[in-house]
Amino acid sequence: MEVRDRYDAPYENESLRKFLAAEPDDLPWMQDWLAMIRDATAAGRRFARVRVVSMPLTDYSRFGVWCAQFTNGAGEDIRYLTRDRAQAAGLPDHDYWLFDSRTLARMHFDDGDRFLGAEIIEDAAEIVQHNYWRDAAWHGAVRRDDFATEHHLGRR
Repeated sequence: MEVRDRYDAPYENESLRKFLAAEPDDLPWMQDWLAMIRDATAAGRRFARVRVVSMPLTDYSRFGVWCAQFTNGAGEDIRYLTRDRAQAAGLPDHDYWLFDSRTLARMHFDDGDRFLGAEIIEDAAEIVQHNYWRDAAWHGAVRRDDFATEHHLGRR
């Protein structure tokens, strides 16, 4: 689950600039990730995430919706949930990843939106709680293509 409206990922900066200027981009920084997703999903692994977004969307979130068409095309299932619905459902305000519903990695960021690292959580009750949140978020989330259509995001 990703809940931030912006991430300071230096490798994305040029692609974000091109996106906002409606310039073509082959997303070179994303190609290894897409290849890994294709290989892993071909081997039967599942990749899915929910992105919680504020409305109206930030420029970065619009860029993320645009990029998600490529990761979804590679086999990942990215869905969107508006922040008001996430708050109404009592979902957390921190990013985390679950691996096979057993390993929890809680992401940490500084005040400038820079990724500081992941903390592996081993507490069983906390892992169960995050699985519950994942399922609740998934239940209320909208498929990327439906979200893009509903919010008139098109291909760019």
